[in-house]
Amino acid sequence: MTVFRSFGAWMAAALLVLVLAFPATAQTLDKAVERFALDSFSDTEAAVADVVASGAPHATAILEALNDRRLLVTPDTKVIFRDGSGKVFDVATGAALSSGTGEPVRLNNRLRRVVASAVGSLTLMSPDPVRRLTAANSVFRSRDATSLPIVEEALGKEADPRIKKALAEARSAVLLSTRETPEIDKVQAAQVLAGRATPDGLAFLKQMAPEATGPVRVLIDQGIIEMENRQRIVEGARTLWFGISLGSVLLLAAIGLAITFGVMGIINMAHGEMVMIGAYTTYVVQEVIRAKAPHLFDWSLPIAIPLAFLVAGLVGIAIERGIIRFLYGRPLETLLATFGVSLIIQQAVRTWFGPTNREVGAPSYMSGSFDLMGLEVTYARLWILIFSLVVFACLLLVLKATPLGLQMRAVTQNRRMASAMGIRTRFVDAMTFGLGSGIAGIAGVALSQIDNVSPNLGQSYIVDSFMVVVFGGVGNLWGTLVAALTLGVANKFLEPYAGAVLGKILLLVFIILFIQK
Repeated sequence: MTVFRSFGAWMAAALLVLVLAFPATAQTLDKAVERFALDSFSDTEAAVADVVASGAPHATAILEALNDRRLLVTPDTKVIFRDGSGKVFDVATGAALSSGTGEPVRLNNRLRRVVASAVGSLTLMSPDPVRRLTAANSVFRSRDATSLPIVEEALGKEADPRIKKALAEARSAVLLSTRETPEIDKVQAAQVLAGRATPDGLAFLKQMAPEATGPVRVLIDQGIIEMENRQRIVEGARTLWFGISLGSVLLLAAIGLAITFGVMGIINMAHGEMVMIGAYTTYVVQEVIRAKAPHLFDWSLPIAIPLAFLVAGLVGIAIERGIIRFLYGRPLETLLATFGVSLIIQQAVRTWFGPTNREVGAPSYMSGSFDLMGLEVTYARLWILIFSLVVFACLLLVLKATPLGLQMRAVTQNRRMASAMGIRTRFVDAMTFGLGSGIAGIAGVALSQIDNVSPNLGQSYIVDSFMVVVFGGVGNLWGTLVAALTLGVANKFLEPYAGAVLGKILLLVFIILFIQK
């Protein structure tokens, strides 16, 4: 009986709290409705404060609707809002309505900052860590003094170190930009913000520097110097990462060409089209999966890799058997013939798939990015780097540990002697061309994640691929790896100073001088 009495008392207390709290919430929202209906900037600002103070469960939805011009005043001065799907709700009660139209509540730039700060304050307590981090960054940008109490409350409850750091920086930004903040608190705030190595943190300290005095100004100046030095390091690391990423793409595009050029001495101008075929194979695989088995979309790339290798490899073998085998020893005619083949393949793809770009989606594990000490690394680029190194290792294994690899190396070193020893050089030529074309098809799978899938995709990489092969040494896979990464990094470091086109010209001149010497 005692337990039931305790439970009954607890329920009665809870109901009493709800009864007492509901009128306050409703009353506050009624005030907000009245002020929104007046549609003046000062009244709207007061209404935003009322919505925040109400603690209503749909308060965030109201403010987001206001920011997106979905908060409407009806002809009978009733205030409603639409959600993202178009459904209509009453602001005062949060109840769904069958319909409703009206004029959107107006905002100016100052009110937009106020609304952004209010939304950030309301989402600081969200159970979703992404929303909490976004809210903390929103408060940092708005630096609204009214959000300071809830920021401090959220800071005391936060357990995630990354979000806690963002909240501490948001609190420090509010304190430092508020004139009434005591000097000692401003000093502590400046110390905290000196560690925010981001462009917005640096811009904020530069904005605050002219108004600061005494030890606060000293700390801000020191923080600006440290952040600028850190930004230079991060910028250098970012350029290096972009260069390595570009180098991995060039490696994938050039490694197949290194095999055919090295073993057969063939200048294959249709190599870029093998890359394009691999990209379109990926597109076809994803279209079939979308139509037949959408739940397998994350497996689209693993499925496309062997299929792209097979399709591009078979096309390569067909080109070698049908055209190139009649032109051995005549490099100029081979160049012209493969150039003509590339045009035919491009036109065939335009006929089948159309001239416009085709969309190739990214699986979940290749979407997004992560922060590495201030450097934003995208998962797509990281996976392509890993993939290119895996392909390189597998190709080395094929050349060093398989009968075909042994025969390919024998033909490379001395074709006539290999033929005299019973090696079918024509078969080796076909398999070598098919292997190089298949690897180009695999490169197309990777490139479909970072470039437009179009009939001209291969043309963007054919010149760079030849540069990599020539610079790395014909038929030398390790040289191809070093050349791809070197040219990728050099290209990215030259671009800020010389531009993309002039940077490539300078690299071409360097390669010519390198070959001459």
